[in-house]
Amino acid sequence: MSSSRRPEAAPPGDTEVDLPVEVPAEVPATRADLPESVPAPMPGLDASAPEPSGVGFSDDTEPGTRSPFGDPRVVLRDGVPAAAGPATEAADAVHEPGPTLRERLAEARGRVRPLSTWTLRAKLVASMLILFTVIGAATGAFTVVALSRQLTSQVDDQLHTSMGRLMSDRGGIIDFGTQPDGGPPRGPGDEGLLAYLPSTPTSSLPKAIGKVSSGGQRPVALTATQLSALDSAGLRGEASNIQIPGLGSYRVQTTTVTANNVPIGVLVIGLPMDPTERTIQQMVLVAVMTLGAGIILVAVLGTWLVRRNLEPLSRLAATATKVSRMPLDTGKVALAERVDPADTDTRTEVGQVGAAFNEMLDHVDEALNARHQSEQRVRQFVADASHELRTPLASIKGYAEISRREPNPVPQSVTHAMGRIESEANRMSSLVEDLLLLARLDAGRPLDDAPVDVSMLVINAVSDAHAAAPEHRWDLDLPPEPVEVRGDAARLHQVVANLLANARTHTPEGTRVTTSVRPEGDWVRVAVHDDGPGIPDSLQPNVFERFARGDDARNRAGGSTGLGLSIVAAVSKAHGGRVEMDSRPGDTTFSLMLPAT
Repeated sequence: MSSSRRPEAAPPGDTEVDLPVEVPAEVPATRADLPESVPAPMPGLDASAPEPSGVGFSDDTEPGTRSPFGDPRVVLRDGVPAAAGPATEAADAVHEPGPTLRERLAEARGRVRPLSTWTLRAKLVASMLILFTVIGAATGAFTVVALSRQLTSQVDDQLHTSMGRLMSDRGGIIDFGTQPDGGPPRGPGDEGLLAYLPSTPTSSLPKAIGKVSSGGQRPVALTATQLSALDSAGLRGEASNIQIPGLGSYRVQTTTVTANNVPIGVLVIGLPMDPTERTIQQMVLVAVMTLGAGIILVAVLGTWLVRRNLEPLSRLAATATKVSRMPLDTGKVALAERVDPADTDTRTEVGQVGAAFNEMLDHVDEALNARHQSEQRVRQFVADASHELRTPLASIKGYAEISRREPNPVPQSVTHAMGRIESEANRMSSLVEDLLLLARLDAGRPLDDAPVDVSMLVINAVSDAHAAAPEHRWDLDLPPEPVEVRGDAARLHQVVANLLANARTHTPEGTRVTTSVRPEGDWVRVAVHDDGPGIPDSLQPNVFERFARGDDARNRAGGSTGLGLSIVAAVSKAHGGRVEMDSRPGDTTFSLMLPAT
């Protein structure tokens, strides 16, 4: 077609385009789908290639889409026509694939707690419910099957009795002539069925005939369809179920009819199975309702019984939790927590656990007391030895000093020996003082409690360290306002001095040591950082232990007692604080954390 037409007025925002051809009702998706009467796209316009936005197309067109025939209201996405705007977005949302069945099952499994994480109470209750459900379902199924067989057997007995009576009354030969009621003999019971299916038609009964009675009413003749259903069922003497159109399910039994000892047909009697099926359905309903009520009852009573029987175990767990929260690492421990005697009856499993737990606590209490007594003896010995050594050491230092003041000439070797004696006596005195301080801290003797200006304390300690080791580079990093804590000023000064001495002793000359003070919420951090070689990894776990010494990797230039950092830890703990350490080559920091005032 070569006629041209102008499209209807475009809505605001659309571009009005003159089309040289009529637009088909269904826009083709590719160039191959174009009819022969439609010319190919303009030169330079490849329908298979994406077009730039804004050139002959709507500015709303998404990248990778194209508008056929220049119509800005129609956009093709992957070769399929689609309308621009909210409708396109809605269509895309509809076609988005949902989660697969495997993904849904994996999500459901993720929401179910693993059986290993269930509590003992939940496992016991769940076990009881599963066991009761299985036994109840099995019992109900057995009852329904047994009832069904019993009712079916009763129907079979009734059919057999009726068939025997029917045959015996006529000597085995049935006359199916016209009866007083105008039909064949009546079936069994008030709702029975009686039919005759001839194999050899006779003059009196040339075709199949039958009647059915219902609720004591006058028997009704069976229809041809119903008789055909009986004839095509292939009945062979034994009782069986059959669906009869318009009557429902029947239990029928057959016997061969003879005339002059010649088989001429089959006699069918039957009883409806609807009453039996209704009884079985009612029994199934009762069994299901009983099982449901039993499950609810077992769940409620089982939960209560399990909770009651597990209460001793809960009390035992509470006792164990209290013991686990007691400070057992230091000092005299009064381990008075025990399981209640009512929960230690060894005749029960929970009672055996409670009795064993009490025995364990007795042994732990004895061991802790023995440890405490041993520690007390060691501390007392250290304190007594340190105290007793102070006097002879002071005497040695005094005599060494007197020898230096001797006016008479003293041989050089004697002067050197006396100098060494005095030096070692000073070192011994320092060691004794450190041991005595640690013994007092271990004994829990109280320290002074007064406001301490941490900023001024750090300034003085760094000044002393600078005077002792001018070859190191000492830096200070202090806040603009003074920082105060409560504690023993002399001991805190000793802590900072020990940290600076540790950095001075175990780092080479030229090492930069920076001491900083920073308030951090409820804490005050005093940090000593150095860019030395760091602490070996093997020594870091024991760096605050007593008599811990660095190896050659720390470049120890002078003697060390190995008690400096242990004093830092003990004093910080006595002030309610702690000491932290972070060390790697070129970056070692010791931080003293003290409670802020």
